[in-house]
Amino acid sequence: MIRVCQLFISPGHNFFGHHSQPPGAHPTIEVDEIECVAGRGIRGDRFWDYKDGYKGQITFFDLEVFAALRRELNLPYVQPAATRRNVLTRGVDLNTLVGAEFAVQGVRFAGTEQCRPCHWMDSALGAGAAEWLQGRGGLRARILNDGVLRRDS
Repeated sequence: MIRVCQLFISPGHNFFGHHSQPPGAHPTIEVDEIECVAGRGIRGDRFWDYKDGYKGQITFFDLEVFAALRRELNLPYVQPAATRRNVLTRGVDLNTLVGAEFAVQGVRFAGTEQCRPCHWMDSALGAGAAEWLQGRGGLRARILNDGVLRRDS
């Protein structure tokens, strides 16, 4: 069972589309719930209505991977919001969901691909993060039906 531990949105892009430019300064905001809209994304998030059929309408990241990253790269002060992923989870190997349909709290998703960490992860998280996260950077997905995700208690 996939547990929803934390939820985040951001109103703008800090890294996406910022090649050869400094990162943006849009906050990553922790919220208690997110509204998922089929084919459009998360209401209020930077990828809302980005483009038709976009494969990264929502992103997932495993909190156990995050804990290992902090421990192994000696980054004790890095917070989950720095990953810029929408849903922080426990209870599933997200890589197994690439190419699969799955549901969380009644909302259905299609896992499209791994989130491939880019060089910005070293800026966002700490030195070595981009390399360390290869193969464990999270999951990008399409939203298949409307619904609300809430943080599990």
